[in-house]
Amino acid sequence: MTSASTAELGRRAQAMLDALAAITDEDGRITRLYLSPAHRRAVDLVARWMREAGMAVSIDPLGTVRGATPPGAPGPRANRRFLVGSHIDTVVDAGRYDGTLGVVAGILAMQEVAARGIRLPFGVDVLAFGDEEGVRFPTTLASSSAVAGTLKPADLTAADTDGITVRQALADFGLDPDRIADAAYSRDDVLGYLEVHIEQGPVLEIENLPLGVVTSIAGQSRFHVTVTGDAGHAGTVPMTMRRDALAASAEMMLAIEEVARAGRADQMVATVGRLSLEPGAVNVIPRRVSFTLDIRAESDAPRLAAIEEIRRRFRAVAERRNVGFLMDRYHDTPTTPCGEPIRGAFAAAVESLGLPVQALTSGAGHDGHAMHALCDIGMLFVRCRAGISHSPNEYAEASDMGLAVEALIRALTALAEAEGENR
Repeated sequence: MTSASTAELGRRAQAMLDALAAITDEDGRITRLYLSPAHRRAVDLVARWMREAGMAVSIDPLGTVRGATPPGAPGPRANRRFLVGSHIDTVVDAGRYDGTLGVVAGILAMQEVAARGIRLPFGVDVLAFGDEEGVRFPTTLASSSAVAGTLKPADLTAADTDGITVRQALADFGLDPDRIADAAYSRDDVLGYLEVHIEQGPVLEIENLPLGVVTSIAGQSRFHVTVTGDAGHAGTVPMTMRRDALAASAEMMLAIEEVARAGRADQMVATVGRLSLEPGAVNVIPRRVSFTLDIRAESDAPRLAAIEEIRRRFRAVAERRNVGFLMDRYHDTPTTPCGEPIRGAFAAAVESLGLPVQALTSGAGHDGHAMHALCDIGMLFVRCRAGISHSPNEYAEASDMGLAVEALIRALTALAEAEGENR
């Protein structure tokens, strides 16, 4: 087997992504939910590709496909391994690159490592996770959390809209939910986790760069916010006497935007994505409003400070408008930093391709967040058109994907060279 050019690697990646995109639970659009029939078919296809690439293949108790390649050279860490991967589940009506590109890139990279006779002094496992999107069940990162050893048996009691629990779905998939502990790697066996992923944002396209090196996965906090006032007749209550929950909420939302804009240096973003009000009649002043708040930043301290500033501004609005409010935090994820050795290896790989190194924070969550509980992580972003993701319009150029596969190969090689220097 001869080594492939980046153009050829890109064409292979596109063909594999097209094959996965044809596997769906819904005709006419890509929907591949965790532990669904389409997920089963995708697992089988990915497992076949891994075998064809010379890997030893297994499927763990949470449905993660594992393709193992042993070390090619002796050394003090020959019994340890780097993990490379991403996820093969999707959102509803998805694109064909989110998650799947990282799995395909890992398979192609290991094919090329073999074709080029590269003898890595450590093993490499390519992983295809199954529950990154958290669409079917009220869980997320279940499969990567199991690999990291943080999934709890109680997590399997979560049920989908049909009342099917994760435990039952695993059993129906042909897996043993009582063996979730077997999915966990030992910390002593793992050197780090690498992931290739589309950016899901516009920065690389704006900078006209195919690749970017991730510095961290942004921490995020989510709240249910409830604002309470008094209902009243729209035609008879004077404006100065109203306790309008919606007007107060609107002012609070503007405060959210102002605080997030002020945190631009920290790559802060804040979003109100869901809103409901009562009683919801055209001629009645709203007495109760509920909305969600999602706030993220590249590090924890500015995010937490922004939350307190938002709370302070909410309090001022509530006092001025004579309404009540409650901020209920229901999700909190700390920032996940990328480890310097892997980040440096990706940077060296990008530089070796003659490209400038663009550092980026990931505003979206990834399997790397769960994997950080096990080992250092690193991510490489690939340019995607207009920054669109979670959409059929999601698109990455084959040439960019080929460069990403090549960068992954070179990053593993750089890590191998560093291993030799540190002996």
